[in-house]
Amino acid sequence: MIISLLCVGKTDSKEISSLLEDYEKRLRHYIRFERIELPDVKRKNLSPAQQKSAEAELILKKLSPPDQVILLDEKGKEFRSVEWSAQLESKMIQGTKRLVFLVGGPYGFDEQIYQRADSKISLSRMTFSHQMVRLFFIEQLYRAFTIIRNEPYHHE
Repeated sequence: MIISLLCVGKTDSKEISSLLEDYEKRLRHYIRFERIELPDVKRKNLSPAQQKSAEAELILKKLSPPDQVILLDEKGKEFRSVEWSAQLESKMIQGTKRLVFLVGGPYGFDEQIYQRADSKISLSRMTFSHQMVRLFFIEQLYRAFTIIRNEPYHHE
């Protein structure tokens, strides 16, 4: 299985980029992982709806029909880390080829993306910057694999 994190926009912070690279390196011991950053859609005349639509076009170009798509969305289902690891393990057992997690732009996702998504998960009911969401998600992904392997990273 390949896990992709598809994000709208770049990570500007060197510190966050460094931490992302550290967790990505750790993840590669368990799974094929890729982080794909799409360019920001920055046009002054675009309404939020138009911006979301333009971002949706970029996102949809990166998806294939068999991809299983999960949105990181504030209205998604919340999991404890152990529950999340069980969900991830289930996807692997089912034979999912590519699992794509999406981080949208500043206004969220266009309706086209909600329709394409297989599910939604939330990291918290709080709002985080899009840069921090990437880091929190990748850390939780790493944590899930250590739980699956019964390694001593997670304490409960």
